Amino acid sequence: MKIAIYDTKSYDRQYLGEALEKLGVEATYHEFRLSLETVLTAHEFRAVCVFVNDRLDKLCLEKLKEQGVTLVALRCAGFNNVDVGAAKAAGITVVRVPAYSPHAVAEHTVALLLALNRRICQAFNRVRDHNFSLNGLVGFDLHGKTVGIVGTGKIGQIAGTIFRGFGCRVLAYDPYPDKEWASEHNVDYMDLETLLPQSDVVSLHCPLTPENHHLLNAKTFGSMKPGAYLLNTSRGKLVDTEALIEVLKSGRLGGVALDVYEEEEGIFFEDLSGSVLHDDELSRLLTFPNVLITAHQAFLTCEALSEIARVTATNAHRHFKGEPPLDQTVL
Repeated sequence: MKIAIYDTKSYDRQYLGEALEKLGVEATYHEFRLSLETVLTAHEFRAVCVFVNDRLDKLCLEKLKEQGVTLVALRCAGFNNVDVGAAKAAGITVVRVPAYSPHAVAEHTVALLLALNRRICQAFNRVRDHNFSLNGLVGFDLHGKTVGIVGTGKIGQIAGTIFRGFGCRVLAYDPYPDKEWASEHNVDYMDLETLLPQSDVVSLHCPLTPENHHLLNAKTFGSMKPGAYLLNTSRGKLVDTEALIEVLKSGRLGGVALDVYEEEEGIFFEDLSGSVLHDDELSRLLTFPNVLITAHQAFLTCEALSEIARVTATNAHRHFKGEPPLDQTVL
């Protein structure tokens, strides 16, 4: 029982290694990503494990089929980087980890807002330079503010509940509203056009679909409340970066906190500290004093990594034994 694991870091090898070893599954780890250019490295394996920036398009999946691969295991919830229809046509089972730790992502979202609003990064850097001035560090109370949650799956609901704990009014938009949750936590559902102008903070928690690509664009940014803060810990392509830069330059937004970026492939998860950053839009975003960016780390907790490893290892083991994958993990 052998599986090839792509785009791995030290923490992947630690947590996945422990989980796979317990089940007797042998793993080969690759630091490079799986794509059409690297697909021939999967020729000895029946299963491959990939992450958010591996590219499994139709041609790549056909090559995997030719080499005898019958399982693609995503160690994440999102799957927009996999042509699921082509996988089904090739007879390849695709599984994911739909709910590794919604608390991790929701908590990171709130941490980003607090750090940005209360100028924690600036204050930390000042104090290390023995500058104890408070000038320019004024923030605002979250208590009493209105937070708009866009997408109320597990992560969005937890984020909304946390904001309710801060004493915020919480609004929500989702094509499939959970009215029971909303009633329990005093959350008001409404359409996006009504939510945006009322929200002091807009927090995105959506999967990426063709319908919501660039959900926030020049038009929707224009309807946001002046001085509002934007949070995105879900998918980078929900936000039109060019439009975001323009609205930041205009001063309309109070602040932006991102854990994802629409062109993050080849940048996030890598150490580029000794290189020139060739992405002009990301470089421009990093110049704004009211923008805080982390490199897709919202999921990175011990609990989340353990659950990702457990589900991935279990599905691989069951597949090798001819058993069905865990419930809710099949795409």
